[in-house]
Amino acid sequence: MAEVVCALACSHGPLLATPPDMWDLRAGADRENKRHWYRGRQMDYATLLAERQPGFHDEASLPQRQLRHDACQRALDEMARRFRAARPDVAIILGNDQREVFREDLTAGFTVYAGDEIPNTPLSEEQVRRLPPGVAVAEEGHCPPGGAIYPGDRRTAESLVQALVAESFDVAVSYRLPGGADRQHGIPHAFGFIYRRIMEDAPPPSVPIFTNVGVPPNRPLTRRCLQMGHALAKGIAALPSDLRVAIVASGGFTHFVVDEELDRRILDAMRRGDEAALAAVPESHFEGNTCEIKSWYPLVAAMNDLGRRMEVIDYVPCYRTEAGTGSGMAFASWQ
Repeated sequence: MAEVVCALACSHGPLLATPPDMWDLRAGADRENKRHWYRGRQMDYATLLAERQPGFHDEASLPQRQLRHDACQRALDEMARRFRAARPDVAIILGNDQREVFREDLTAGFTVYAGDEIPNTPLSEEQVRRLPPGVAVAEEGHCPPGGAIYPGDRRTAESLVQALVAESFDVAVSYRLPGGADRQHGIPHAFGFIYRRIMEDAPPPSVPIFTNVGVPPNRPLTRRCLQMGHALAKGIAALPSDLRVAIVASGGFTHFVVDEELDRRILDAMRRGDEAALAAVPESHFEGNTCEIKSWYPLVAAMNDLGRRMEVIDYVPCYRTEAGTGSGMAFASWQ
């Protein structure tokens, strides 16, 4: 049985790579957005602001932004330190795609990437121009200037696929990322952020696993994401016994409307390994980018099978407007 020497999970939002005095670049877009998701309901900014009185004016002030940004960087530094110290031979990365590479031609519920190389490719100037306000400034947070090519691990990926199929997961397999003028040509930012910030652009051979948490109609439900984790644990157990494995989940927490109560409820259930409580969170609460919390669910289930318990390194609600828009940033490790 392979040894899991490192298990981490963290948020990957643009605010983590954006100076706090530039968070207003996204705040302006928030105020224009007429489709904010909050606890299963969609509303415009004015309605959201009225719903959340007395609001978050103090929390969104520049001094608070700086304090919270600094706390996030300390948490990320600690996660990078733990990953470095673990010295894994292979990494499994759990994340999602936001129509960056998988588009209308094919979007599977679960996809295992089994390519020998994993390109992290900068966007073209035209693609950068099409980005939403305040996103381009964070591009280097998940893709180095000039790009990079990281090593894949075909053998481990194919072994995991066989184990998942044996557990009734008919996963898709990709040996190269789809290309085309209508999409980016490198690994999506959910994975790129982990390679850049946690693995410091020097990852071991890795296996990205995509869960389609956000694009209807074939989004896996919470209970299916948990089942995926149990199946993945069996796949890892079947790997060579001398293999040192790291598992990293990328995404979450609530955004672009921060809901501290929901974040803390889910983090507490994860800390306790309470899969029933995690499955009981209404699916309607995972609309918008909050859906990325589901990328943590397989890791929680897999760690339950190994008897590991989650340590929250930090949870930092990063507000950028008085209506409470921004990102809930969470950072965790399993001991």
